[in-house]
Amino acid sequence: MKKILAFLCLLTFVLGLHAGQNVTLKQIADGAYRAENIYGIKPMLDGEHYTQISADRKRIVKYSFKTGKEVSTLFDVTTARDYSLKSFDDYIMSPDEKQILIQTKTKPIYRRSFTAEYYIFNVKNNRLTPLSENGPQQVPQFSPDGFQIAFVRNNNIFLVKLLFGNSESQVTKDGEYNKVLNGIPDWVYEEEFGFNCAFDFSADSKMLAYIRFDESEVPMFRFPWYKGMAPERSEYQTYPGFYEYKYPKAGEVNSKVSVHTFDIKTRVTRKMDLPLDADGYIPRIKFTSDPEKLAIMTLNRHQNRLDIYMANPRSSLCKLAIRDESEQYIKEQAYSDIAFYPENIVMMSERDGYNHLYLYTIGGNLVRQITRGEFEVQEFLGWNQQTNTFYYRSNEESPLRSAIYKIDAKGKKTKLSSRTGTNQAIFSANQAYYINTYSSMNTPTLITINDNRGKELTTLLDNAAFKAKVAQLNMPVKEFFTFRTTEGVELNGWMMKPANFDPSRKYPIIMHQYSGPGSQQVLDKWGIGSFGDGGMFEAYMCDRGYIMVCVDGRGTGGRGAAFEKCTYQFLGVKESHDQVEAAKYLGTLPYVDGKRIGIWGWSFGGYNTLMSMSEGTPAFKAGVAIAAPSDWRFYDTVYTERFMRTPKENGDGYNAGSAILRAPKLQGKLLLIHGTADDNVHYQNCTEYSEALVQAGIQFDMQIYTNRNHSIFGGNTRNHLMNRVANFFIENL
Repeated sequence: MKKILAFLCLLTFVLGLHAGQNVTLKQIADGAYRAENIYGIKPMLDGEHYTQISADRKRIVKYSFKTGKEVSTLFDVTTARDYSLKSFDDYIMSPDEKQILIQTKTKPIYRRSFTAEYYIFNVKNNRLTPLSENGPQQVPQFSPDGFQIAFVRNNNIFLVKLLFGNSESQVTKDGEYNKVLNGIPDWVYEEEFGFNCAFDFSADSKMLAYIRFDESEVPMFRFPWYKGMAPERSEYQTYPGFYEYKYPKAGEVNSKVSVHTFDIKTRVTRKMDLPLDADGYIPRIKFTSDPEKLAIMTLNRHQNRLDIYMANPRSSLCKLAIRDESEQYIKEQAYSDIAFYPENIVMMSERDGYNHLYLYTIGGNLVRQITRGEFEVQEFLGWNQQTNTFYYRSNEESPLRSAIYKIDAKGKKTKLSSRTGTNQAIFSANQAYYINTYSSMNTPTLITINDNRGKELTTLLDNAAFKAKVAQLNMPVKEFFTFRTTEGVELNGWMMKPANFDPSRKYPIIMHQYSGPGSQQVLDKWGIGSFGDGGMFEAYMCDRGYIMVCVDGRGTGGRGAAFEKCTYQFLGVKESHDQVEAAKYLGTLPYVDGKRIGIWGWSFGGYNTLMSMSEGTPAFKAGVAIAAPSDWRFYDTVYTERFMRTPKENGDGYNAGSAILRAPKLQGKLLLIHGTADDNVHYQNCTEYSEALVQAGIQFDMQIYTNRNHSIFGGNTRNHLMNRVANFFIENL
């Protein structure tokens, strides 16, 4: 018996060495298994250097592009004079890099907006000076000559003149919370047009231009605050409070927007004579290098016509330069990724069916289409005008992968990145170098410095320690797959199988997806998985005997306008059908138990979970919907109407895409999760959907998180959520 016992102990030990460790949900929630990365790289003017914040957030460090080595320290909290700081959050370089705005005491407002207290740091004399002592600031900007800084406080624009003892003056005076915003966007513009600053200086530093948002007629939305914990809001210990803000839901009134200029010397304010539709949008303004040309980008309410006007900031005259139109909608990159040069404009368009680069004169005449083919340009990375070479990132090799390219004036294309997977690049100011961030499904982040021929000069980060740490885990076997639906549509997916996968067994499946317009979850990069960490949550579930799957259905990105926009005016219909088709396909695989398939997702993914489970086919035994929209009538104007038009125009589409109207057809066990302070997808979506289930006599589970926003985190919250999701599937699959 002793010999047998000794043998069994030895066997257990040996097997343990090969089995590897199991990751815990607490470790995942705490980020213990997140790959390292390098953040906040900012190229300098000379083209030879870049800057970055030190890990302890006490220094701004200058590095060489050629070697990747530290060259000097531009700012150090321990040696800066006049004011003492323990650390800082971010910084803004002046145009000549002689001064730096140091950002401290940052307080978030919404997804991109925040207030902070800024200090002006003089690089030459090592002195710190407060930007303003009259309260926190938002979105400060240096003037091009570096002698002025404009910022927003309490919805008004202020101007600080550095040559006059940092004298502060007020540019606008009608700003008021929940009524008028000057120089910063309202909630829906910030969230859906993706920016937080709505003013700019002219090239000669003599004028300011800004967008004015009058949201006084936009309907108010209110949600409650409770005392809660982590953080605790003690002021609501006995009675709840509330937060209210202007939130335009589909079909409702938006802010009235207008563009104004302010003459800094004469202090004259003018309103631009912009031929904007009464319900139109202004998603961007930008001064060109000509101080007499202010570029104003406008959209009609359907967002299928983009106009770029050149406005004279003094005469107020606006002249149409470029118009781009689509039958469905214009994607955000057309105005968010636009670049203005002294004589030209580079912008993106899907006019030939795929997202490509186009070169215009500054007056709006099309010079030529820069890129072409059945692939998508994902990012414009720069134009070297001396060599007439354009740099960009695209998915030419595969919708699952991206690479860095350059193309010359004759159309000769050169691939610069060498590794197959996902590549991103930050170029030096003169395009002589670029920092390449690479990863693949099985390779965590690798960051190198390369020259503009693609030659690797040095490695900044290889994640060797992280790879060794992950190698000790029971990581799942990751693979891509493709299948064809019964309608003949080819869809891409990834699958993660248990480390000890046995093809003779029948495994339950858990499908995760997002499925929103233009999104992609099936990509050859490390950050796949439901929490973007290389599949750590999936590894936890694989350890417990599940196969984890993700499928990008119709409406997702990377495959051209026709594939992405085929869901137009009927969001949720084809997307949910494709998840059902994916479940049916998976059920045919010999190692899958087709009667034990689950589905889950967050935000649009939560919505599509509800739609898929009530599509009419009993494909799913269990599902989890987190922070899910349940009827597009509850969501904001800009996003919803971009894909659906208004409820009045498209009632059939809104009804077809309503998870609430589908609720009586729900099949399978369901867990609803939502935060009570979600300013994006309101808790209203959860309450109205759950009520529909109650009235239909359908039982379900529900998990509410007090005072949590759309991201549902803080304290132990994310760990609790992960356990809730995992345990729900374990109990029901």
